Amino acid sequence: MNEFSIVHHEMVKPFKTKSLFHIRKHCPLLCSRTLLRFSSQLNAYAQVNKPTYPNLINNVSRILCDPRWFENLELKHVSHKLQPTHVARIVSSHRNIDVVIRFFYWISKTDSYKHDLDCYKAMLSRLVREGRFADTDHIRVLMVKECKNEEELMGVVGFLNGLRSKGLDYSLYSCNTLLIQMGRFQMVEAARDVFMQMLNYGIKPSLLTFNTMINMLCKKGKVQEAKSFFNQMVEYDLCPDVFTFSSMILGYCRNRDLNSAFKVFDQMVKEGCNPNSATYTNLINGLCGVGRVDEGLDMLKEMMDKNIEPTVYTFTVPISSLCASGLVKKAIDLIVIMRKMGCLPNVQIDTALISGLFRTGQAQLAIGFYHKMLKDGLIPNTVTYNALIYELGEIGRFDAAFMIFYWMEAQHGNLSNAVTYNEIIRIFCLMKNFQKGMVLLSKMTKVGPLPTVVSYNTLIIGFLKQRDLNNARRLLSLMKANGCKPDEWTYAELISGFCQTGDLDGALTFFNEMVDQGLIPNKVHFTNLIDGHCKKGEVEAALLLLEKMETHNCKPEAETYNAIISCLSKKNQLSEAQKLFEKMVEKDVSPNVITYTTLVDGLCRNGNVEFAFKIVNEMEKKNCMPNLLTYSSLIYGLCLEGRVDEAEILLEEMENKGITPDHVTYTSLIDGYISLNQVNHAFSLLQNMIKRGCKPNYRTFRVLMKGLENESRLHFEKAAGQHEVTVDFFRSDEKELSFADLLVKMLEYGCEPTVDTYSDIIVGLCKEGKSTEAVELFNYMEEKSISPDINIYASLIVTHCNNLKVETALEFFNLMMVKGFEPNIQTYKAIICGLCKKGQMSKAHELFENMLDQQWDADEIVWMVLIDGVLKEADVDACMHFIHIMESKNRIPNFQTYVMLAKEFSAVDESFDIHKVVDKLKLYRSKTTG
Repeated sequence: MNEFSIVHHEMVKPFKTKSLFHIRKHCPLLCSRTLLRFSSQLNAYAQVNKPTYPNLINNVSRILCDPRWFENLELKHVSHKLQPTHVARIVSSHRNIDVVIRFFYWISKTDSYKHDLDCYKAMLSRLVREGRFADTDHIRVLMVKECKNEEELMGVVGFLNGLRSKGLDYSLYSCNTLLIQMGRFQMVEAARDVFMQMLNYGIKPSLLTFNTMINMLCKKGKVQEAKSFFNQMVEYDLCPDVFTFSSMILGYCRNRDLNSAFKVFDQMVKEGCNPNSATYTNLINGLCGVGRVDEGLDMLKEMMDKNIEPTVYTFTVPISSLCASGLVKKAIDLIVIMRKMGCLPNVQIDTALISGLFRTGQAQLAIGFYHKMLKDGLIPNTVTYNALIYELGEIGRFDAAFMIFYWMEAQHGNLSNAVTYNEIIRIFCLMKNFQKGMVLLSKMTKVGPLPTVVSYNTLIIGFLKQRDLNNARRLLSLMKANGCKPDEWTYAELISGFCQTGDLDGALTFFNEMVDQGLIPNKVHFTNLIDGHCKKGEVEAALLLLEKMETHNCKPEAETYNAIISCLSKKNQLSEAQKLFEKMVEKDVSPNVITYTTLVDGLCRNGNVEFAFKIVNEMEKKNCMPNLLTYSSLIYGLCLEGRVDEAEILLEEMENKGITPDHVTYTSLIDGYISLNQVNHAFSLLQNMIKRGCKPNYRTFRVLMKGLENESRLHFEKAAGQHEVTVDFFRSDEKELSFADLLVKMLEYGCEPTVDTYSDIIVGLCKEGKSTEAVELFNYMEEKSISPDINIYASLIVTHCNNLKVETALEFFNLMMVKGFEPNIQTYKAIICGLCKKGQMSKAHELFENMLDQQWDADEIVWMVLIDGVLKEADVDACMHFIHIMESKNRIPNFQTYVMLAKEFSAVDESFDIHKVVDKLKLYRSKTTG
């Protein structure tokens, strides 16, 4: 086994049993590939060592000398042993050409035999050599039809051109067959050449010739060229038929030129050519394709009224369009109609309906429909399974989505469709399990299908949402190094992600890089940059970008103006915000609910609630209804002014309008009551919040805790005022309130703390570095027999490592493992870095080796644990030792990751010998290419 094989083997070791993405499910995939290679070698061996029957050709040739050879029992007995190579030799060598021709057709009709292209070539060569040109045409056509791809067909064309120099001219029959076959493979250029050769050879094109060319061009959207062929038909006294007109209609519809399509339709009717099912199907599909579904349905009714029977393809696009628009009931009604007509739905229709049912919240019905599809004998295709995986991911049914994915791999081995893998990567990102997403990306890179721009974009977006800018940037480098070119959306997401975190320099770097790559910035890129400047309060820079955007012929939209208006409003520059609002209207950009809400929010934050209400009245007059954010801003503003009773009335009003308050709305109102020292009312509101299914977050609990602390202080001050003598006594015995007291108070109001309650508070405390309070609450919840979740353990480990309490962190780590939780890469990173910082390198190495057993992606391990972790806590040599551990376990990072390491090492230690890294790169190359 060579070094690369070892690496490959290591990369597919199974995860521990508890892992959701269990690589054992992938073993059939890898084994099947190995067996496939082995079996193909066996086949090659078998072909080489098959019995050759050395006398077979001579015996058959001898039998063919008998005038009644076709009745010979010996020939029938040995016919199953004949291969195309045998037949090619027989047709080339047997003396009687008439017998050869009859034998050639006779053997092709036997069950166990099929001519290959070489056999056809041998037959044609013999016929040309004998001057039997009349017998060549049908064999020539059969040979063309035998071609399975463009390469084979071009080889046949070259062969036929060679025979022409020997006297074999093309015929109309053979040219039309060539054109039809070229149409199958979309070989437009080659078809043009054949057509021109026909004219040069004096072969008069037929209606079939023109129809084939027109249809081929229209399928590719080359309607103007198709129209020139259409106009040439009159020169050959040919009239277009229903196929010609339908093809032209198809071309215009594919170019979304419905006006021209209907002109062709009117022309054909005027010329007395009756439209057929294909004509109407093309028009219906065209209308649905541009969103004119109702008109498409009208056309469907029209064709049925004219007794033109629709096919399953006529129904497919309208039903799919209805499902995509959420009009599932209408789609089902249409399916009922088609069934009554005896037209059964196909896989595409059922797939569209399944997706539509999922998107309208009818998951159980969708799954039931899938089972009915199987019962009806329809075999789901990859598109069906991809749709199921996508929709199950959307509703959080991740296990079911994985089950389908693993089943697909078990059935088909390594999947050839990158879309399926992209959907699974997307689900891993939804689960925030980027390690498994990276593993799948690495698998695609190594064994296929190769990752697409969507594969990389999905993971880049995932990292950006986690505010992990470093890994997003590194993945972009890996993407480019692997030959996948970033697109406009790659850069749009990067620019947005870096702007969201305030890294405008990074965002501008990506913007300039995109332009250098020849990609044209669009409104999304400019809007993201403008929003980034606005979030930093740099309104002047944002306005300059707005001007630049307009000079680039990129029209700003409401979202662009909203970002600047929001910034101006928050800075209390209301007159400037109003001017921009007016400019926006002048530019024919309609203000939306977000435009008005940004103004309302700015006014409320700056103590101008009355004017904010006037803005709301104005927006309602313009039929722009306030949304959750609008009401939340108003409630926040009222609470800032102490007008909590009005705020609660507004809360009731929004609920009556069907707008459900979220945790921000409730927390603002709770904070308002806390500010007025109405703690009991605040807890009553918490009770109402939970009862309505709105989950409090850490900020909510912090606000309530503030209320309890204020209440306690007021009681103390009151008691101290009444009993001045005992002030010191109170102070010495006064117990500081904890979150456990908050939970007790919640219980008094019927708010039973859940594991989520503890998790939100403990995670929040850990983020603030309050490890002592977090541990106290951890112990309290265990006393209450409530089991901590994985987030609690992970947060406690990280905060203790940050405080250099690594031994305590290791205790929580071990406890976490005992409870059956799998630590993620961030947890390992925290402990390894903590151990390095304390100089406990042997323990760090041991834990690192254990981490490598998790089979996470080698690149991400280097990025997160070594570059972002160890290298910041230890020196280059220590980091190199971790690299050696990885290599000793055959966990070899990508070439580009070694390059990243080289740059980081040089930046950290100028004395570092860069040649060492170069040696590593050479080693990497030898392992991956050897």
